[in-house]
Amino acid sequence: MESVICGRISLSPFNPKSGDRLPSQGICLNRVTFMTVSATTPGKGGGLLERPTIERTTPGRESEFDLRKSRKIAPPYRVLLHNDNYNKREYVVQVLMKVIPGMTLDTAVNIMQEAHYNGLAVVIICAQADAEEHCMQLRGNGLLSSIEPASGGC
Repeated sequence: MESVICGRISLSPFNPKSGDRLPSQGICLNRVTFMTVSATTPGKGGGLLERPTIERTTPGRESEFDLRKSRKIAPPYRVLLHNDNYNKREYVVQVLMKVIPGMTLDTAVNIMQEAHYNGLAVVIICAQADAEEHCMQLRGNGLLSSIEPASGGC
């Protein structure tokens, strides 16, 4: 005869007594564990109980590792900004800051200057789907842009 008992095991040295206040930092002091207890004598109870087997598991650790290991990383793509003679420099900087997440004013100015002087500048390197989205948003705001795989070339 086997039964499963749900018990709690304290994970910290803090053992609250009646009337004690618990820390209010959102720390979980207990973890639920399952213990299996089996009786060795047949019949109606009264038998000798074996030592309980405690199964401790860390939720999700192995599965997260396996997912990361099996997940293929998408190849990176470059979003390129091409120079044009139509848009003012200030407008190009504003559009870059609006379209690209986390783009600072200094970075946007440097990208605009590089495209102005060299004819071409790398805006961001990211996954293909994000690169396509950024390119379409830049084009939607009147800038000339394209994407290319980041693995090849200089």
